[in-house]
Amino acid sequence: MRLVLFDCDGTIADSFAVICSTMRDALVRQGVAPPSDEAIHRIIGLSLPEAMHRLVGGISMTQAQELAERYRESFRAARQAGLVDEPLYDGMADLVRQLAQQHDVVIGMVTGKSRIGARNVLEAHGLEDLFQVVRTADDCPSKPDPAMVLECCEAVAVAPARTVVVGDASFDMAMASAAGAMGLGVAWGACTPEQLLQAGAAHVAEDVAHLELLLHNWAGAPASRTGTFS
Repeated sequence: MRLVLFDCDGTIADSFAVICSTMRDALVRQGVAPPSDEAIHRIIGLSLPEAMHRLVGGISMTQAQELAERYRESFRAARQAGLVDEPLYDGMADLVRQLAQQHDVVIGMVTGKSRIGARNVLEAHGLEDLFQVVRTADDCPSKPDPAMVLECCEAVAVAPARTVVVGDASFDMAMASAAGAMGLGVAWGACTPEQLLQAGAAHVAEDVAHLELLLHNWAGAPASRTGTFS
């Protein structure tokens, strides 16, 4: 059995626009100068308090927790107003469904979203039944701590050496490496291929078709975290 763990934002779902607009709204309401999209992209994937602490300089973790709660409020308001759009990247739903049909592959999610945020994305696209294990910022320490990966592995009884983490951020690759899993980066999210490779990615997929090929090769290869397929 092998385990494929997907990140959500920037990997499966194109949620950058709504995250950036909601983040700016929440911070401006608290009298904080609105950050650039580039700055926000760099912290997507972290738990909200950690993201706020990095994004807004010179604040305590208590203040970061308060800003995180303001973001949650803004996001809930946007969702209730029908303003939250988190489409999947082209081909991603088909890839997940194809993986789910393989008897020796388990699919999971490791995300800095809240538990309800992850559930909303999966349910919106009819994928909730395909993910057998999910760990979120509500369950574990922020990436790049390996806890999300290790808890998923334990939950489905698959060793980290037989696990791959698919993500768009350097935090995802560092988390995979710390857990003893393989990291596969995707080039359509927060980080460049060079940044992903520097963070420990074995390979970087240029598009979803390339990711499908990399996962196919990995699933048929001996268990390894080196990224060499045979």
